[in-house]
Amino acid sequence: MCAKKGYKLYSDSTCDLSQELLSKMDVSILDLSYEVDSTVYVGSEMSMKVFYDRMRNGAMTKTSQISPAVYEQAFEKDIRNGYDILYLAFSSGLSGSYNGACIARDTLLEKYPDAKIVCVDSLCASTGEGLLLIKAEKKKRAGMALDDLAEWLEANKLHLCHVFTVDDLKYLRRGGRVSTAAAVAGSVLGIKPILHVDNDGHLIPIGKIRGRKQSINRLAELVSEKVGGWENKEVAICHGDCIEDAEYAAKLMKERLGNDIEVHICYTGPVIGAHSGPGTLALFFMGEER
Repeated sequence: MCAKKGYKLYSDSTCDLSQELLSKMDVSILDLSYEVDSTVYVGSEMSMKVFYDRMRNGAMTKTSQISPAVYEQAFEKDIRNGYDILYLAFSSGLSGSYNGACIARDTLLEKYPDAKIVCVDSLCASTGEGLLLIKAEKKKRAGMALDDLAEWLEANKLHLCHVFTVDDLKYLRRGGRVSTAAAVAGSVLGIKPILHVDNDGHLIPIGKIRGRKQSINRLAELVSEKVGGWENKEVAICHGDCIEDAEYAAKLMKERLGNDIEVHICYTGPVIGAHSGPGTLALFFMGEER
């Protein structure tokens, strides 16, 4: 094995950052796979527009976690080239991928006892994970050591707030997040659920609002309620093919957090979108508590 050269930062495709953002970052992304009508896809093999159009037309979707073997192969290549590894994982409350990474870590450390592999369970989802990754990558680029960055992530990940709504409850019903009766009633009455990601990384309903615009307004209110004394210079929004709603939400966030904030607007990727559906809208920011 080569002499130590520093460390590599890893995450996975559920960070839902745009290729434009990722192209400017020194980070390696591992892909979870997804199925659309029993055909398996990875990464950007299907455009987001096509993906959501197919969901609207009734396509059935499934997702798969990353296997330990995939992690092991990726990590070992960098370890053999003299690097240590820091991996920021998709929430263990929503996927088994983090556990798969830990299995790969333990296997590799038996083979390379002088290596360092740190796996951090983000307890975040979608561009919440992505916003945490953006902050981590900037700190790494500024020279923060692996152990210090891992400590910072552990200390701050539960301050990464996620609030979101969906346009159609049937997708959450498929995943068991709401009952069939609630989904039918919501569709008839125009009820939009308000959800967040809790401290265990699970999706939790926290309210119901009648009407799409009113639900987005409520998300913005939650930003003000949760932000506390945190200063946000960067926030993020992800959307399930509803860019106009995302732009409206960005306007509301600027009104509440300041016009000088940078707002990253990204698609909700296919792994998250397969469960939340078209019309998903989520806001991510740093706050006092989730």
